[in-house]
Amino acid sequence: MQKSTVELSQEQLERQRRAMERVRRMTESMPAAPLAFVDTYGCQQNEADSEKIRGMLSAMGYAFTQSEAEADVIVINTCAVREHAEQRVLGIIGALVHTKRAKPDQIIAVCGCMVQQEHIADTLRRSYRHVDLVFGPQALWRFPELLEKMLTGRGRLFETSDEPGVIAEGLPVRREGNIKAWLPIMAGCNNFCSYCIVPYVRGRERSRRPENVIEEARELVAEGYKDITLLGQNVNSYGRGADHGVDFPELLRRLSEIDGKFLLRFTTSHPKDASERLFQVMASSPKIARHIHLPFQAGSDRILKAMNRNYTKAHYLELVEMARHYMPDLVLTSDVIVGFPGETEEDFEETMSLLRAVRFDALFTFMYSKREGTPAARMQDDTPREVIHERFERLVKLQDIISTEKHAAFVGKTIEVLVDGETGDERYPLSARTNGNRLIRLTGPKSAIGSFVFARVTDSNKWSLFGEMV
Repeated sequence: MQKSTVELSQEQLERQRRAMERVRRMTESMPAAPLAFVDTYGCQQNEADSEKIRGMLSAMGYAFTQSEAEADVIVINTCAVREHAEQRVLGIIGALVHTKRAKPDQIIAVCGCMVQQEHIADTLRRSYRHVDLVFGPQALWRFPELLEKMLTGRGRLFETSDEPGVIAEGLPVRREGNIKAWLPIMAGCNNFCSYCIVPYVRGRERSRRPENVIEEARELVAEGYKDITLLGQNVNSYGRGADHGVDFPELLRRLSEIDGKFLLRFTTSHPKDASERLFQVMASSPKIARHIHLPFQAGSDRILKAMNRNYTKAHYLELVEMARHYMPDLVLTSDVIVGFPGETEEDFEETMSLLRAVRFDALFTFMYSKREGTPAARMQDDTPREVIHERFERLVKLQDIISTEKHAAFVGKTIEVLVDGETGDERYPLSARTNGNRLIRLTGPKSAIGSFVFARVTDSNKWSLFGEMV
C-alpha cells in the first residue's frame, strides 16, 4: 500500500474536464439524453463519492433515473465494511444480467471500497461477465476518461491497482436535496484497527486544504443548505502532517464563523485523537451541533488492545466526562462490536458496564464480521455463534431501555429543530432533527421544510420524538 499523498495537478484535472466535454458531445448527438442510475451502499463518504459521480455524469450530458432497466449507465458504489453487505451487493450486481440482456449496450460499472479488494475484483472479473467497468476509490477522479473508454468500445476495464490516495479539487458535485449536505474534509485512514479493511482500500490519510473546505462551506450556506456534515474516516486527525498548520478544532472554529444560520456536524471521531480543545470549540458556537459520534467498539481493555484501538476504557470514560462538562446537553452516539475473536463473557460484561456508565443516546451495534486481509481475520475465533447472538440481543435490549428513557425525558419540552422532509405519515407528516441530531416527527405545514422552527415534544419512543410546531 502506497503511503504518499498526491494533490492532483491542474493538468490532470483538465484531462478529466476534456474527457467530460468529449462525452458530452457524444450524448448531445443522441436523440434524447441518456439516463444514468447511481446506487450507493455504505457510509456517508460513499454518499459523497456518489455525489461526485452524479456531478460528472451530469456534466457529461446524462439525466438520471431510479430504474436499472431504463438506465444506459449503471454505477453501483459499494462498501467493504461487512461481509453481509458484500454478499447483498453481489446479489444485486448478479441480477443486473437481466437488464444487460434486455439492453446490450448498457454500461454496468461497479466502484467503491469493495472492489478495491483483490479477491472481489477477481470474482467480478471471472463470474460477473456482464460488468463492464470496475474502479476503486483512488481512481474515482478518473471516471470521465474511464467512461469515455467504455463508450468508444475498448472492452472491459478494471482500475483497482494500489494507487496513492489523491486530493482532487474542482470535480463537479450533484447533491440530492437542498437542506443537508456532505462536505468531505479528508479521506483515508492511518489507524489500522485490526478488524477494519478501510485503510487497505481507501489508502492513507490525506486532508484537503482549509481554504478549499471553507470556500465550499461558504458556497453551501449561500445556496441555502442548513445542515452540513464534515466527513472523514477520522476527522480528529485532520491536517496531521500537512503544511498548513490547521488542525480539526481550528478548522471547525473557522467554519463556525461563516455568516448565516446553519448547523455543522462531523463524523467520524476516533477516541484516541479526541481532545479537550475539540470539546471547547464545540461548546463555543451555536452553529456547531451538540452531537458527537465517538465509537468505543468494546469495553474490555484486552479486546481494545487486540483491536489496535490505542485507548483504554478508562480513557474513553474520561473523554465522555470532559465532553459533558463543556456540553451538558451533548448527544453522544457510538459503535460497538460484539463477538470480536477471543471475546469472553467477562470481556462482554466490561462492554455492558461501559454502556451503563455512559448511557449513550443511540448505539450502532454490530456482530464481528471477518474481513480478509486484516490481522483479526487470522485470530482464533472459537466463540459459538449462538453465544454471540445472545450477547448481541442483551446489548441491544439494554440500549433500547436507555434510548427510551432518554427520549421520554423530552416530552413536554419545547426545542428548536430543523424541518428536513416529509414522513409519509398522516399523523406526523414532517420529519425534523434536533441540534443533537435526534429525529422528531412533527405536525405542521409543508412550507416549514428547510426552516428552523420550535416544536413542543408530545410523545416519544426508543427511536424518535413526536411533536407539534409552536
